[in-house]
Amino acid sequence: MEGSRSKESAPMTRGPIWQRIVFFAVPLFFGNLFQQLYNTADSLIVGKFLGDTALAAVSSSGSLILLLVGFFNGISAGGGVVVARYYGAGDRLRMGRTIHTMVAFGLAAGAALTVIGVLLAPQILILMGTPADVLPQSTAYFRIYFLGSVAFVLYNVFVGILQAVGDSRHPLLYLVVSSLVNVVLDLLFVAGFHWGVWSAALATVISQCVSALLCLIHLLRAKGPERLSLRSVGFDATVFRQVLSNGLPAGVQTSIISLANVVVQSNINAFGSAAMAGCGAYSKVEGFGFLPITCFSLALSTFISQNLGAGETERARKGAKFGVICSVVIAESIGALIWLLAPVLIGAFNESGHVISYGVAQARTVTLFYCLLAFSHCMAGILRGAGRASVPMFVMLGCWCVFRILYITAAVAVVPEIRMVFWAYPITWSLSTVIFLLYARRTPWLRGAAGTA
Repeated sequence: MEGSRSKESAPMTRGPIWQRIVFFAVPLFFGNLFQQLYNTADSLIVGKFLGDTALAAVSSSGSLILLLVGFFNGISAGGGVVVARYYGAGDRLRMGRTIHTMVAFGLAAGAALTVIGVLLAPQILILMGTPADVLPQSTAYFRIYFLGSVAFVLYNVFVGILQAVGDSRHPLLYLVVSSLVNVVLDLLFVAGFHWGVWSAALATVISQCVSALLCLIHLLRAKGPERLSLRSVGFDATVFRQVLSNGLPAGVQTSIISLANVVVQSNINAFGSAAMAGCGAYSKVEGFGFLPITCFSLALSTFISQNLGAGETERARKGAKFGVICSVVIAESIGALIWLLAPVLIGAFNESGHVISYGVAQARTVTLFYCLLAFSHCMAGILRGAGRASVPMFVMLGCWCVFRILYITAAVAVVPEIRMVFWAYPITWSLSTVIFLLYARRTPWLRGAAGTA
């Protein structure tokens, strides 16, 4: 079995713990950085060349896109945990079945998303309270974006497979290529051809197709157990149930968080297009602050899954402790930097004073609480890797969805100011942190990993 593993997919069950986690997380960081860059390129170029209304159109679509895509991507992430577990245990047969089932799922999910996104775009955006002056451009952006759903979902499936076997280097390389393609096409379509906001979505779709194709070619040519065979793609009922048992909670968790953020976006929409543009600009800046959080969460999920699959419980505990500490420290440092530079960062997207003021207000309300967000995400990643995906799902459902919506509904009714909407984030991050700490105290192998004794 060992001889069949490629150099890029070295197991995380041996070697220095910090080295395995960091060497896996660093390519993830740069990969997500480039992904964030090409997502940000849409907003920067649209804001500069097409104005406030077009920027608001792109921004207002973000939460809705995450709501629909996030569910299927969460299931894909859960499938990656199953792959990592079989990889750690050396079970090549079940690992292969899981991989080919995940690809079949990606094809079906992508097709379903295309239909839902294209047909229901106007109705959903109206339900979100999207202003009439923004609605036509938001609808156009949304529909073009979802024409590329198969590529978006399959890319995440492919990356989940590669990361499950410890390969975060190739996804980085493919994201660099697709990011460059996206920026060039954005400039060509929006600044050069003046095609409008829909062309920014087209640039994103084309670049995502490029990265998905590169991942597919790599998996078809792989020498290790992650090798993909198109003839073997299909649903294995037993394996698919395992993928769903791990992935469905992650998918539901992602979607319910996105649903709550759709409610947040709807409340922001009520303050007008300047608020939409300013908060949309902050969300792009915030994406960079989330990078270490996302990277360590994914790294921990893979590390925990492989080591528990190999029976290395104490190694899993030590890895969890190291990853949580690193993520919290780095995220808080980035949050403080964004707090200081907020006017400059928001102003890069739009020079309007009203737009900048909204973006800065949000940044200076939430960024110093990134440590809480990092802790919650890392604990969710650890528990998913341990096969306890339902725990973070229920915590996020209660804290980041139900409580967040109840808070916003009550707070804005009492004090109709946009800062009350912003405070929904740090308040709910604090609540989930407390719950995860209490859960860790009651879980023997996690004691000490989450700062508990």
